[in-house]
Amino acid sequence: MTVRLTLLCAAASAERTLRFGDLGDSGDLPPDERELRQAQTVAAALPQAAAVFTGPSRRCRRTTRAVSRGQAIVEPALRDVDMGRWDGLTPEEVAAEDAAAFRAWMTDPEATPHGGESVSGLCQRIASWLDALPADVGRMLAVVDQAVARAAVIHALAAPPQSFWRVDAPPLSAVQLTGRSGRWNLRMGNVALPSEPEDAE
Repeated sequence: MTVRLTLLCAAASAERTLRFGDLGDSGDLPPDERELRQAQTVAAALPQAAAVFTGPSRRCRRTTRAVSRGQAIVEPALRDVDMGRWDGLTPEEVAAEDAAAFRAWMTDPEATPHGGESVSGLCQRIASWLDALPADVGRMLAVVDQAVARAAVIHALAAPPQSFWRVDAPPLSAVQLTGRSGRWNLRMGNVALPSEPEDAE
């Protein structure tokens, strides 16, 4: 049987500033309300899911509630990458503090200059979760942080972890994965935000 999974990136945070990690349990930023309204529009284009998973971050959980009426499973394995002592910092702040460490993180998938999780470790974690999904539950939906979506695409394409930063995963973007006999395929879908309305003639 074939595993069918749609991955949806969570809505952007209300702060709109790129920060590493999920800011911990107390600082987890909420999603932007406008993005949540867009998520409701995206929901109409998503395939009907028999099972819904969500990452544990607040953005993931609230985005899930916006796109799905069913009960979602909060999946710890879908947590965002652990950024260690960089959690909550912007890339600019990290680069200014330790340019060599920042460069190592961006170029070496095994590097953990922040004391947290490596890119390779994240990719292995998500690969293990994907490969353990049952094929007998029908279509599945997972609302995840962007790093998790990147890692899933890397595994589906059997790409090296060095390709992690080559995958763009903007908020509310979606990708469909199908798995069978230990092999994954990536399917381009038609899930997209509505275009801006044209001026009336």
